Amino acid sequence: MKISHTLQRLTNRGPRMILSTMTPTKEHSLPAMNWQSATETGDSIKMIRRAITTTLNSAITGLLFVSAASACGPGQLQAPFVIQQLSLDPHNALESFSSANIANDLGNAANNTTASIVGMWSIQFLSEGNTSHNPAIPDGAMIDFGYNQWHSDGTEILNSGARTPAQENFCLGVWQKTGHSTYQLNHFALNYDPTTGTFIGRINIVETVTLSPGGTTYSGTFVYTVFDTKGNKTDRLTGQISAQRVTVDTTAP
Repeated sequence: MKISHTLQRLTNRGPRMILSTMTPTKEHSLPAMNWQSATETGDSIKMIRRAITTTLNSAITGLLFVSAASACGPGQLQAPFVIQQLSLDPHNALESFSSANIANDLGNAANNTTASIVGMWSIQFLSEGNTSHNPAIPDGAMIDFGYNQWHSDGTEILNSGARTPAQENFCLGVWQKTGHSTYQLNHFALNYDPTTGTFIGRINIVETVTLSPGGTTYSGTFVYTVFDTKGNKTDRLTGQISAQRVTVDTTAP
């Protein structure tokens, strides 16, 4: 290995050269050692190897800690973000629709007097009101996407595209109709460290959405709350959600 070759090359040049080369810096200080007692080259090499091993172990531990901390959230909450236009009225499901899609939706509404949210949907979550979050998240940043299904028995399942399977990317929910075309959804996800597989808490997502007249789209707002294993709140995000219905004729993701 490169470290062994370096140590052997320093050994050939004598203990004094070893000491001058391995002098600790403020950024990477080595554990305290009694260098004066290491009169033999072999002892010096053993002590240096022990110091290097200790330093590398500390660095690896630090890297694992960073990975665990960043796992607690909807994907990677750091730049660069994919920015999209927010709706002026998040509960107007047709606001961002093209004229052709609006005509299609209104056509469905004319033929179906009872549009239902039951079915499969392609969804996305956009950040709004999280500019003071740590790290800051700009309005319009996509923080999650994926597919979900609303079932006729009042249950729901979401497959998150921004979270890895190792973090747990499925969550289960329940929903109820709160008005003529409005709904509230409450679902939970289990949260795991993607590196170690350790359970690190739960995530709750509450959505308040409005279904379009023809039932081809819905939109609204969400609140995303993260809890640790003891039930303490550790993070909170808010934003807008939008969804397009997936049918047997849908061929584009």
